Amino acid sequence: MAGLTVVAVNRMPAAEVEVSADLVRRLLADQHPDLARLPVEFLANGWDNELYRVGDGLVARLPRRAVGAEIIKNEQRWLPGLAQSLPLPVPYPERTGKPAHGYPFSWSVVPYLPGVPAAEARSFDPAAAAAVVGGFLGALHVPAPADAPANPFRGVPLAERAGSFAANLALLTGQADQDEVDWDAVLRGWDAALAASSYDGPPVWLHGDLHPGNVLVHHGQVSGVIDFGDITSGDPATDLSVAWMLLPLGCHASFWSAYQAAGGAGGRVSDALRARARGWALNLAIVFLAHSEDNPVLLEIGHRTISTVLADQRGPVC
Repeated sequence: MAGLTVVAVNRMPAAEVEVSADLVRRLLADQHPDLARLPVEFLANGWDNELYRVGDGLVARLPRRAVGAEIIKNEQRWLPGLAQSLPLPVPYPERTGKPAHGYPFSWSVVPYLPGVPAAEARSFDPAAAAAVVGGFLGALHVPAPADAPANPFRGVPLAERAGSFAANLALLTGQADQDEVDWDAVLRGWDAALAASSYDGPPVWLHGDLHPGNVLVHHGQVSGVIDFGDITSGDPATDLSVAWMLLPLGCHASFWSAYQAAGGAGGRVSDALRARARGWALNLAIVFLAHSEDNPVLLEIGHRTISTVLADQRGPVC
């Protein structure tokens, strides 16, 4: 498979309900009338939610698909408590809303966090980011309660993602693009990750979708972490894959040191944990490449992540 090229072949999932600034205004007027006079404007959308700026300090977060409606309930239940122990700002729900005006889902109003996604930032300090993000994950990755949200796609043993990994690779095979990928090396890296010892610790809290699109940068420094829609518990390797998505290899030692110092992995980072995290990085990169035809930011994350993982597998050049 060496030398094959890649292009994303699927678009983001279509919205199942229509969301608009006018709908947000009507919902606010009915359920949070003290916010009704604030200006409302579209901010962004992801696979599951649409975001609308409400005045200077707030954001309305509304599910655009039924799956988003389920996960926003998890944010509403768990994120306010977790936010108190985290060293970076997160958009915990300050207010909640209920279905109305033909809109069928619960929704949230969260703080507006200044900054832009690291994936879109012109520049940021990667050494500082390594320490900050590593410390954030060390603080987040504490044992979760038994009733923490279940998520079949995150925090699970990596082997459970083997079927989707193969299916996404099949989608990419033979597609034309200008960037070449050594798929033999990708498969070797995936096999090495699958061979690593499985996680045998307690399930810990996970962000679940920590990539450079969900890490905020303000004035060149990491300023917050957003989009906890996939919040769950399990193997911390899922979140730790962000090291290959966000950071140059020269900053990884600082990332792991900060993670340990903040209590991550009980203060002991193993080779197996790193190998599983590298495998998760490959898995998520393939997902981005296969399913983000209309999202150039995620496409770029996918390409960059694969390049970083393969460079890590090759080791230092003498």
